[in-house]
Amino acid sequence: MHTTELDPKLAETLAAAREPGLTLVIGNKNYSSWSMRPWVAMKAFNIPFTEVRVLLDQPDTSHNLSLYSASGRVPVLLAGDMTIWDSLAICEYLAEQFPDKPLWPRDVAARALARSVCAEMHSSFSSLRSTMSMNIKGSYPGKGRTPATQADIGRISEMWEECLSRFGHNEFLFGEFSIADAFFAPVVCRFKTYGVVLPPALSAYCERMRSHPAVDAWIAGALAETETAPLHDAEMPDD
Repeated sequence: MHTTELDPKLAETLAAAREPGLTLVIGNKNYSSWSMRPWVAMKAFNIPFTEVRVLLDQPDTSHNLSLYSASGRVPVLLAGDMTIWDSLAICEYLAEQFPDKPLWPRDVAARALARSVCAEMHSSFSSLRSTMSMNIKGSYPGKGRTPATQADIGRISEMWEECLSRFGHNEFLFGEFSIADAFFAPVVCRFKTYGVVLPPALSAYCERMRSHPAVDAWIAGALAETETAPLHDAEMPDD
């Protein structure tokens, strides 16, 4: 994988992104939970891609994103002439294109549960997203604990416990790392930032997640960023 930063020669950048192969357009690693999911999945399964990072909350962010997708959001996967602009759709596309790689669990029951928990993560937990905005560099233990957010944490814990007890075998949610783990990687980061205390088995799962090479690589990239996203920072709770 190599990274392309947007520069003044935007036409050239866009043309390069449309070259053969896969290009994943993401936001800042420190803030963009949606970008993290397909990026981690592709890294975990050694799917080669070019990374294009569009900085968030900048005067030219909307324009730069419009070069890649009409949705104006990240992530975006460019695959030849195709544009795929949703994190779950990206992961499903990758699973179809690389059937030799177990992005989804091979077992039918495990795969059905994995898809279900990913879909719920994709569509739910608005309180967690709003009161515990992703900021890997930040540390806000005990902050953001509204009743609705606590309910979200409880539901996520419930899902993790079911997956780990039925299929995880003290490893990842379905034994081997899968799209399901990639989808919950931003949650693991949020729980670290906000100091969420979990039962021992779930805390151990979070430690394994942070130690996974793909997740660790994203976190390292986030910690190395020097750019900020003012609107995201404004969502952070007061110390």
